[in-house]
Amino acid sequence: MQQTIEHHGIIGNMRSAALVTIDGTIDFFCYPSFDSPSVFASLLDEEKGGSFSIHAQLDGVRTRQMYLPDTNVLLTRFLAEDGVAELTDYMPVTDIEAPTDDAHQIVRMVRVIRGKVPFRLTCAPRFDYGRAAHTACVEADSICFYPQGGDTPSMGLYASVPLQVEGHDAVTEFSLSAGESASFAFGKIGSRDAGPRMALIPARIEAQFQETTAFWRAWTTQTKYKGRWREMVSRSALLLKLLTSHEHGSVVAAPTFGLPEKLQGSRNWDYRYTWLRDSSFSMYAFMRLGYTGEADAFTQWIKARLIDGLGNKTDEGPLRIMYRADGGSDLEEITLDHLDGHRDSKPVRIGNQASTQLQLDIYGEMMDAVYLSNKYTNGISHAGWQRILQVMAWLGKNWDRPDEGIWEVRSGRHHFLHSRLMCWVAFDRALRLAQKRSLEAPLKEWYETRDAIHADIFKNFWNDKLQSFVQTRGSDTLDASTLLMPLLRFISPTDPQWLSTMAAIEANLTEDALVYRYTSGNDGVQGSEGSFIACSFWRIECLARQGDVEKARLLFDKMLGYANHLGLYAEELGRSGEQLGNFPQALTHLALISAASYLDRKLSNDGSETWQ
Repeated sequence: MQQTIEHHGIIGNMRSAALVTIDGTIDFFCYPSFDSPSVFASLLDEEKGGSFSIHAQLDGVRTRQMYLPDTNVLLTRFLAEDGVAELTDYMPVTDIEAPTDDAHQIVRMVRVIRGKVPFRLTCAPRFDYGRAAHTACVEADSICFYPQGGDTPSMGLYASVPLQVEGHDAVTEFSLSAGESASFAFGKIGSRDAGPRMALIPARIEAQFQETTAFWRAWTTQTKYKGRWREMVSRSALLLKLLTSHEHGSVVAAPTFGLPEKLQGSRNWDYRYTWLRDSSFSMYAFMRLGYTGEADAFTQWIKARLIDGLGNKTDEGPLRIMYRADGGSDLEEITLDHLDGHRDSKPVRIGNQASTQLQLDIYGEMMDAVYLSNKYTNGISHAGWQRILQVMAWLGKNWDRPDEGIWEVRSGRHHFLHSRLMCWVAFDRALRLAQKRSLEAPLKEWYETRDAIHADIFKNFWNDKLQSFVQTRGSDTLDASTLLMPLLRFISPTDPQWLSTMAAIEANLTEDALVYRYTSGNDGVQGSEGSFIACSFWRIECLARQGDVEKARLLFDKMLGYANHLGLYAEELGRSGEQLGNFPQALTHLALISAASYLDRKLSNDGSETWQ
C-alpha cells in the first residue's frame, strides 16, 4: 500500500537521498545524484516505480520511527507480542572528500531485540524513472542488476543472508533470534567486464556506521543555538545539511519530484534543483546557527554562476532562478506519462519549465546572502566586488520590469510586489556593504535607485480600499510573500500600514495557524493547493517582531504539531492537515529556524537586533 507523504523519513549523504516509509520500505531514491533518474519510486507508482522493503512477518506488528539523536541515521522498530526488531537505515558519510563507490550506498541493518522474528526482503529497482529494463543475477554474496541501454549505472545488493532472484528482483526470507543481526548494502557496481562485480565491502559496514553517526554528531555540536525548541531547530538544520551538496556547496529545494500540492491535482513539480532564493535563505539559517562553512561553500558556488552569467550577455540577466546542484542549467520539463503519480496525482513531471522564467527577486536574495557572508565570514575579494558592480548595473536598468515572481506563475509576467521588495533589498545591502567595507561604488546612483523602488512600492502596490499592500501593481490580490517586508527591514513591524496589511492577511489568507499563499486563482495552472507552511512561520516571526509574542508562541507551538513523526515537513498542508508537495522541503525548515530564533530571543527579553 502506498504510504502518505508524511509517513516517511529521509536518509542521505549530501550527494543523494532516499525516503524510508514508516513500515521500512525505501520507496524513493535517485542515484547517483539528487537530480539523477530514480531507482526506487513506488511513492509515485506502486507497480512501475520500484522499492526496497524489509518487513517483519509478525502478527499484529506495529512500527515506530526515530532518528538516532543528532544524526540523520534512521531507526524503524517492529513491535509485536512475539518479537521486537530494529531496522537501521543510513547512507555512509565517509571518505567525504574523495568518496568511493562502496561509500556511496544505502546501508540497512536488521537486529532482533526480543523473540524470534521472520523477515521478508524484496529489492525491486526500476531504473531511469521506471523506463529502463534490467536483468538480475546472483554473483557471489550479492544480486547484481544490469540496466539495458543508457547511462544508468549497474547496481548491486550485498547481503549477509542468502538472496535469490525472482523475476527482475532480489528476494529472501530469513529469521533472526534475539541478539542476531543481518546487514544489507545497495550501491553501484562495475560493468560485467570490469573484473570483481561487487564494490560493496561487508567488513566496512560497522565502521561506516560509527563514522557516519560521529560525523553528524560532530556537525551538530558546532551550532550556536541554545534556545527553546532546540530539538526541532536541530532536526531542521540536519535536514538542510543533508540537502546541501558537499561537492558543490549548493542546496536542493527538496529531494523529490512529482509529489502533489493537492491529491489528484496537477501541481506536481520537480524540486530536486538549486533555487537561488532557497539556497540564499538556507545560508541565512546556517549563519544564524553558526555554520559558517556552509555559507563559504555557497559563496563559491554562486561566484561560479556569476562568472558564467556575466560572460553570457542576455536581456534576462546574468543569473537563472535555478540550476542543477552542479551548476548545470539543462532543466527541460517533461512528463512521465507511464507513472500513475502519488495517489493518482498526474502528471508526474521531471525538469522544471520555471527555470527559464525571469524572477528579479533573486538578486535581492543573492545580495542579502553576500552581505551576511561578509559580516559573519570572509570579506569579498576585489574581483568578486567587480562582479557585484556588474550585476547591480544590470539590475539598475531592469528592476521595474514585469516578471513571473516568487510563486513562478505561468500566466505571464506581472509587476510583483515581492520582486520590487527584493530589488530594494539588493540596492540596500549593496550600499551597506560598500560603506562598511569602504568599497568603490556608484553610491549616489544606488541611493537614487533604492529610493525610487521604495517610492514605487508605496505608490503602486498599496491598496487604499483593502488597506493593504497587494501582490501586483494596482491589483486587489493579497499575497503572503508580503510577510517578508518587515523581516527584510523594508518597513517597521509596527508601522500602521504594515499592521493593517497584517490584519488583511489574517482575515483573508489564514485558518488559525495556517497561511495560504494568495487569494487569486489566476496563476496559469489548473487546480488548487494547500496552505504554505513557510508562510505560516513568516507570519509567526512578523507577530513576534511587532510585539505580539504570546500569539506568536501559541501559533508556533501549533505549527510544530503539524510536523510528521520525525519533525519533518513537506511544502504544504491539505485541508485535513495532511502534508502535501515535495518532501522534505528546505524552505519550510529554514523558515522554522528563522521564526524559532527570533521568537526565542523575544521570549528571553533579549532586545538585541541582528540583520537577517
